[in-house]
Amino acid sequence: MSATIPGPDGRPRCRWCAAAPEFMPYHDSEWGFPVDDDHRLFEKLCLEGFQSGLSWRTILAKRENFRSAFLGFDFDCIARFMDADIERLLQDPGIVRHRGKIAAVVNNARHAQELVKQEGSLAAYVWRFEPKASELSPPQTASVSAASIAMSKDLKKRGWSFVGPTTVFAFMQAMGLINDHAEGCVVRDKAAAARATFRRPTSIKRI
Repeated sequence: MSATIPGPDGRPRCRWCAAAPEFMPYHDSEWGFPVDDDHRLFEKLCLEGFQSGLSWRTILAKRENFRSAFLGFDFDCIARFMDADIERLLQDPGIVRHRGKIAAVVNNARHAQELVKQEGSLAAYVWRFEPKASELSPPQTASVSAASIAMSKDLKKRGWSFVGPTTVFAFMQAMGLINDHAEGCVVRDKAAAARATFRRPTSIKRI
């Protein structure tokens, strides 16, 4: 089976785009392009945690609701959430109402604040785990990697939750730490060009 399918313009896209109409614009404009914005990075880590046991289509359809509920994923604001906020969010039909996952966002927001104090930014921390080209598997053949295992282990040591290796690997794919677009996908070269010109954020300290 081919790793690509024809897009609406006749050019090839990653096969997973065919799973839902909303996947195509997400694939073409977001997935695999490098990100250095702390709130977007935090958002994606949280949403990947919410996806655990569900489909990305479910989460993507509710993304704007999640953004509203969690104040644009501003972790400084979320860190001030109390038990009453968690109870309020459990009544919000626009998001996934899972107590553990909602509580994890609040917990992780507080740890994100600590991480920023130590590292300078969440982006600087995340991009320290960018794998070398020689460490990559062929596109879309893996669901975990040495880099995702290392980042997951480090985040858990720092107190984060719902950040397992598979969750972190999906985060790395989406946020451009790797270019996992299929060979032949028209967006693969665009993502590669964006990565080539992307200025990696620097950390206060290095591992």
